[in-house]
Amino acid sequence: MPAFSLPALLRAVLVWLVIIVAESAHGAIRRLLFSPEATFTIRQLSVLVGAIMIFAITWVFLDWIRIRTARGALAIGAVWVVLTAAFEVALGRLTGLGWDRILADYDLTRGGLMGLGLLAMGLTPWAVRQLQDGRAARRHRALARKLGRAP
Repeated sequence: MPAFSLPALLRAVLVWLVIIVAESAHGAIRRLLFSPEATFTIRQLSVLVGAIMIFAITWVFLDWIRIRTARGALAIGAVWVVLTAAFEVALGRLTGLGWDRILADYDLTRGGLMGLGLLAMGLTPWAVRQLQDGRAARRHRALARKLGRAP
């Protein structure tokens, strides 16, 4: 049995596009506000800001995607990681960046945190699903207590 349906995959890709547009705007603002000397440190901090943005966007749209299982959420996260890595590499190459510069962002030994950012992106649908399921279970128990039924 597949982890998700084709309509859910299409919705997940649309949400990924929202994420990429938000991340691209974030990157453009970063380049406008900060000098080139601060670029590497700012790029590192922007991984954390990006992870928060991805979490927030996922929180808003995960129910719409209609992923109901942990397996499905992890599969969607993996799709997002593959799409993002391909997008980042393609964009880097199209803007004239060399492979060394692109790969530096993913190399922890050189201070690059993009690999951790991709890990966070891959796990975010699962984490949001777990948190939202926990909230729903708490609401269900509270309603059962209110109605005088055992949870």
